[in-house]
Amino acid sequence: MKIEKDIQDFDAIGDDHVGSSSETPLRKDAFELTSSEKIDIIKEDVRHILETLGLDLTDDSLKGTPNRVAKMFVNEIFGGLDPDKKPSASTFDNKYKYGEMLVEKNITVYSTCEHHLLPIVGKAHIAYISNGTVVGLSKMNRIVDYFAKRPQVQERLTIQVVKELQKVLNTEDVACVIDAKHLCVNSRGIRDVASSTVTSEFGGIFKNKETKREFLDYISLDTSF
Repeated sequence: MKIEKDIQDFDAIGDDHVGSSSETPLRKDAFELTSSEKIDIIKEDVRHILETLGLDLTDDSLKGTPNRVAKMFVNEIFGGLDPDKKPSASTFDNKYKYGEMLVEKNITVYSTCEHHLLPIVGKAHIAYISNGTVVGLSKMNRIVDYFAKRPQVQERLTIQVVKELQKVLNTEDVACVIDAKHLCVNSRGIRDVASSTVTSEFGGIFKNKETKREFLDYISLDTSF
C-alpha cells in the first residue's frame, strides 16, 4: 500500500528531515492589529509587489487585486491564525460504549506552504479510540481546516491536529495521516507533478504495531460511493 510505504520512508528519515516547532511561529504582537488594519497594510504591500513586477494596476482586471488578495489572506487562507476562529469541539458521553477505533478518512486539506506561500492540497485521515467521550464527526473536519488555514509545513499540521484532538477527547489514543501535493514541488523548482508527501503522527495505543496496522487498513479501503 502506497501510504504505508510512504510513512515508513518518512519515519526512516528521522532527524535528517528538516523540522520545526509543533507550534506555529507567531510574534507576541500578532493580534494587536484588527483584521481590517491588517487588510489595509497587506493591500499596500501587494500593490507594491505587483507594481514592482511591472504590472499596470489601473487595468480593470488588476486594480482590485491588492484588496482581494489582502482580504483572502486575512479572512480565508490564513484565517486559522486567528484564535477567535478556532472551532469549538464539544464532546459527548460515549453512551453507546463504543470501544473500537473510529476513523474519519479523506478529509480535504487546503493549506499553504510557509516556504513559498504556494498551495498544499490533499487528504487527512484521523482515528481515535474513545476514553469515555466522543466528538462530532464534522468537528474533526473543522479542526483540520482550522490548523490548515495558516502558513504551514505538513509535519506541523499533522502534529497540531493530533494534539488538539488529544486535548479535546482527553486521550492519547489519536492518529493522523496526511497525504498531500505541494505546489512548491509540483509547479516550480523540480516541477514533479506526480509526487505527494505523506506525514503521520501516532499517539498512545496507535504506536502499537497491530493498532497502527488496523488504522492503515481502514484508510486503504475503497469507500468511493
